Amino acid sequence: MSSIGTGYDLSASTFSPDGRVFQVEYAMKAVENSRSLFCVFGVTEYAVAGLLADARSLSEVSREEASNFRSNYGHDIPLKHLADRVAMYVHAYTLYSAVRPFGCSFILGSYDEDDGPQLYMVDPSGISHGYWGCAIGKAKQAAKTEIEKLQMKEMTCRELVKEVAKIIYIVHDEVKDKAFELELSWVGEGNYWILYSTSITTFLWTSF
Repeated sequence: MSSIGTGYDLSASTFSPDGRVFQVEYAMKAVENSRSLFCVFGVTEYAVAGLLADARSLSEVSREEASNFRSNYGHDIPLKHLADRVAMYVHAYTLYSAVRPFGCSFILGSYDEDDGPQLYMVDPSGISHGYWGCAIGKAKQAAKTEIEKLQMKEMTCRELVKEVAKIIYIVHDEVKDKAFELELSWVGEGNYWILYSTSITTFLWTSF
């Protein structure tokens, strides 16, 4: 607890003398420290960029869609079907004045025996597309340019993970951009992995 906010941070309805609401500021700080990778179900991963509160809401929508599909049909939902269902939900929030559009984009990745590896991206307009590789968030165009240089069909998943880490550092502007925490996630046959900053360095140096 900051000494500046002492006595003024006990309630979200309490303003400090300079008009600040410290409870809200603390919540915003907590969001900055939150993760941006989620597991939807099985070996389906979900990476987001934008407002994390919106992203968490959509992750719950994704899980509910996946759960309902499995209850009705007895097997996991195909990733394309899941991406389309969530995209329709996102698009509905662009149609009415009583609600606002979701302030995030997200990438869904999965692997199954029938279709192999799959990747779909959904943006705030509710458009969904499948990709070999894509990027969202700040500097996404520069990242896409670097991704297009990769020979993806000739590389293993582990090799691509290393290249993705390189690209993130290449497009990061140390002068203009804030410091960031690198998170990596990938899915494969029967498994998924999520690595955070404490274990990424060890992985990159020992796995290649």
